[in-house]
Amino acid sequence: MARAGKTYMITGGASGLGLAASKLLHSQGANVGILDKSEEGAEIAKGLGDRALFCQTDVTEEASVSGAVEKIVAQFGGLHGVINCAGLGMALTTLDKQLKPHKAQVFDFIMKLNTYGTFYGSAHGASAMAKTAAAEDGSRGVIINVASVAGIEGQKGQLVYSASKGAVIGMTLPMARDLARYGIRVMTIAPGIIDTPLMQMAAQKVKDGLLAQVAAPKRFGLAEEFAHLCTSIIDNGYLNGEVIRMDGGIRFANL
Repeated sequence: MARAGKTYMITGGASGLGLAASKLLHSQGANVGILDKSEEGAEIAKGLGDRALFCQTDVTEEASVSGAVEKIVAQFGGLHGVINCAGLGMALTTLDKQLKPHKAQVFDFIMKLNTYGTFYGSAHGASAMAKTAAAEDGSRGVIINVASVAGIEGQKGQLVYSASKGAVIGMTLPMARDLARYGIRVMTIAPGIIDTPLMQMAAQKVKDGLLAQVAAPKRFGLAEEFAHLCTSIIDNGYLNGEVIRMDGGIRFANL
């Protein structure tokens, strides 16, 4: 589908899944608003060219997200899609080896980043999309949120990560129903183990254990595969209110 004149906002757009989505959409002719806390996003946007805008953004701060949305709309004249990729994993058990409880500060931070950040991007993005002219069929755009298979079947040590991603999954259908009147669809992708910079930092033993649980193909998923799934969701107007697992058939065991 032609993307000329369409504008997409990608949170976490300077690395990993978000970067892959930003590059693919831009290569297909779309305008991209790259939101990231890292200043590397400025160089990425510069390298892409005139149809890319970098907004240094802290998605845990609502004002930072709303300000970025305003900049994107001012630059490109509207908004047609949001892909919320900003997020972070954390490995802490409910009790540590000294029987001390999970640190509340860590729980709060991960929830703020993964759940609130997704909510802020979705809500403020939806507000901008609702004000953008509709297509002939009444559609205005799509929100694609990123959860994780851990939001369905988290492993040991994934308490807060699973909780935060489970909340993103839980937002999907209510948000789709809320925004249907404005012609805005809402979808969630739940990736499995993806070859991102964060995953590359894991110990080889951890990587091997995860790969053993993949049905096929026996490899990590690629950020580019995630990006292609995003464009498929954008193009398929009948996809709405659903969670798609992109995980090679992985099912986490109780390890």
